Amino acid sequence: MRFILQLASYIFHPLWMPFAGSLLYFILTPRFFPPAVIKGKLLAIAILTIFIPIVFYFLLKNLQKVESLFLKSVKERRWPLFFFLILIVMVLRQILNVYNYPALHYYFLGILVATVLALIFSFLGLKISLHMMGLSGFFIFLVALSLHFRINMVYSVLFFVLALGITASSRLHYKAHSTGELIFGSLCGIIPQLIFWHLWL
Repeated sequence: MRFILQLASYIFHPLWMPFAGSLLYFILTPRFFPPAVIKGKLLAIAILTIFIPIVFYFLLKNLQKVESLFLKSVKERRWPLFFFLILIVMVLRQILNVYNYPALHYYFLGILVATVLALIFSFLGLKISLHMMGLSGFFIFLVALSLHFRINMVYSVLFFVLALGITASSRLHYKAHSTGELIFGSLCGIIPQLIFWHLWL
């Protein structure tokens, strides 16, 4: 059981969620996009939301500004969150325009708002769960895509409900967060997605 809880911390790390949502969209959408366009978009999103943040993390680690990839203290989170916020803005402005990719555009806009909230909370001294924020936002996007494209995804929905429970248990087991921080993290992931939901659904 301990292995599963530890594995969940890595598999459902918030860093993967923007790319996971993008991949899910291109898999489910009935709209035709040339394969080269899909590969190009996914590669650009992966570079901006995964590879560059990892490089930035190692830079901060060498400067002794962070201790681990999980950003255990409130102070450690501020620079990574601010930098990630800039990268999400770049995705919105340069890669996913609202006309051709409305669902993905608003998904990333929800991620942007959630990141801003997490950054504000960090300055207020509250360390909300970024794992729950990222995964809960992805979960809402999954449900929205299922409804929008009229696809029966009940098993996928059940899987991610279970994933949310395991991830929350993992953060509690390793004493990374309190119950309140998990709830605030979940709300920061869910509410922005729900706010933008009606703009494209």
